[in-house]
Amino acid sequence: MSLPIAPKPALRRFHQARWDEPIVFELHTPGERGVLVSRPEAGVRETVGDVVADLPASLRRSAPPALPEIGQMRVLKHYLRLSQENLGADLNVDVGQGTCTMKYAPKVNEAIIRTPDLTELHPLQDQASAQGVLEIVWRTERMLAEISGMSRVSLQTSGGSEAIWANISMIRAYHASRGEAEQRDEVITTIFSHPSNAAAAKAAGYTVITIHPDADGYPDLDALRAALSSRTAAIMVTNPEDTGIYNPRIREWVELAHEVGALASYDQANANGILGITRARDAGFDVCHFNLHKTFGTPHGCGGPGSGANAVSEALAPFLPGPVVERDGDRYYLDANRPQSIGSVAPFYGVIPNIVRTYAWISALGADGLRAVAETAVLNNNYLMKRILEIPGASAPYATGRRRIEQVRYSWQELFEETGISSEEIGVRAADFGMHYWTSHHPYIVPQPFTLEPTESYSMAELDEYANVLAEVAREARETPEVVRTAPHNQTVHHTHHDDLDDPERWAVTWRAYQRKYFGAGAAGAGTDVAADSAAASGASGASGASAEEAAA
Repeated sequence: MSLPIAPKPALRRFHQARWDEPIVFELHTPGERGVLVSRPEAGVRETVGDVVADLPASLRRSAPPALPEIGQMRVLKHYLRLSQENLGADLNVDVGQGTCTMKYAPKVNEAIIRTPDLTELHPLQDQASAQGVLEIVWRTERMLAEISGMSRVSLQTSGGSEAIWANISMIRAYHASRGEAEQRDEVITTIFSHPSNAAAAKAAGYTVITIHPDADGYPDLDALRAALSSRTAAIMVTNPEDTGIYNPRIREWVELAHEVGALASYDQANANGILGITRARDAGFDVCHFNLHKTFGTPHGCGGPGSGANAVSEALAPFLPGPVVERDGDRYYLDANRPQSIGSVAPFYGVIPNIVRTYAWISALGADGLRAVAETAVLNNNYLMKRILEIPGASAPYATGRRRIEQVRYSWQELFEETGISSEEIGVRAADFGMHYWTSHHPYIVPQPFTLEPTESYSMAELDEYANVLAEVAREARETPEVVRTAPHNQTVHHTHHDDLDDPERWAVTWRAYQRKYFGAGAAGAGTDVAADSAAASGASGASGASAEEAAA
C-alpha cells in the first residue's frame, strides 16, 4: 500500500516570538552571581600578581571591568529568548542565502565535537598527547586532496576569505622564487567570481583586471586573451560563478594563463554542485580553496566559526602556510621547518571543531554520497528556478534558457519597473512568512537581484513553499504595495529607515556608545558603574527593553 502524495503546502502562518528583551547590561543586579569561582592557590595568586606588576601602567586596569552581575537562571532565560527571535537553517527554509550554501549540519557531528577528548585539548600541549586530533587533520587533508585532485592541503585558515589571501600569498611567493615577483603585478578575475578574490589581490598590491560576461552570459574568453600578458601573476576565478553559471571553457582559461607563465587559482566556494563530478586539478588549476563551513556540512555559526582549506599542486606545496601536519610511521607531528612557506596565516593549526565535523561528514557519505550531494543540489536548484521563473516579474539574467549548477542570481527588475517595489523590500516582507532572503554582492550588476541556493537539504515541498511565498509577495507588490513597503509586520523588529543606517552619528555598536549617544552618559571608562548606567537607561526609556529600539530609531 502506497502513501498518498501530500498536496503542495499553503502559505504558512508565521508569528515570530517577540520578547522585547533588554540587552544583557540592563539585567544587571548588584550582587547576583551566575557562578562562584574558587580563589586560586596562594602560589598562583603570587605568580599572577608578579606578572601584573610587571605590566606597564597603560595596560593595567584601574578598576575591575564593568560586567553585568546576573543570576544563572536569568542568564539562561535571556539567551533562550534571544534564540527564539531568530531565523536559521534549523527553523525555516533557508535557501535565500545564496553563495553561502546553507545546508543541514548533522546533529551527530555536534555530539562528536563536544566530547572532552576534543573540548579539553589545548593548542600548546605536547604533540605526543594530541595524536588523535593530528591524525584527523592529516586524514581530512588527504580526503580534500582526493576531492580536488591536488597534491597537498593545508587546513590552517579560518575561513574562505582568509584562504583566498593564502592563495594569493602563495602565488606571490612562487613568482618571487622565480625572480618574477615585481614583473607580475596583475591579477585577472571575473565580475561574478566571489569578491574576496579581487579584494585579496588588491590588498596584496596587485592591479586587478575584471572580465565581464560575453553576449551569451559566460565569462568572456576573448576578453581574457586580451588581458593576459607577461605581467599577469594569476587568474583567480569562482566556477560555477555566483550566478550559478558554470564556465564550460574553464580548461581553456587555465591553459591560456599558463601560456603566459601565470598561475590559476580556483575559488571553490560554490563547489556544492560539482563534488565527485569535476576536480580543480583536472582542469589544470595550480591552487584552490574550499569553505568547510559551506560545502562540507559544518555550520556557519552566524558568521563564524568558518574554516578554510587550501589545496595546491606539487609545484606550490613548498609554499603552503604552516606548520603542516606530517606523518612518521604511526606518529603525527607539526612541521614548521619549511623555508619557502608563506608562514602562519592563522593561529595554531586550524579551526579544529569544523575540521572534525568535515571529517565526520565526508566519512559518513563516502565518494558516492558526495556525488549524490552534488546531483541533488543541482536538481533542487533547477526545480526551484523553474518555479521562480513562473512568477511574473522575475527573471534570471545571463545564459538565458540554460540550466544552472547550485544557485541562481535572479532579478526583480521587471516587477520593480511595474510597481516600484525593490528586491530589498521583497526580502524584508518574506521574513513575515518565516523565510530568509538575500539580494547580492555589490556591485549590483544584476538589477534588483536576489540569490537563492537550495542545496541538497530541502524537499520538493519546502522548495514549493519558498516559491509560493515569493509569488505571494510579488502579488502583494502589485495589489497592496504598502503592505510590502512597511514590512516586517510579524517579526521581532520594526521597519528600519535608511536614514538610521546611513548616518554614522546615529550608530551605537557598543553599550558604552549607546549610553553616551542616547542617555547622555559621559565617556564610559573601565570603572563605569553598570547599575548606574542601567538606571539611566531605565529612567530615560522606561522599563521595557523595546525602548532601546525606540531611542535608536
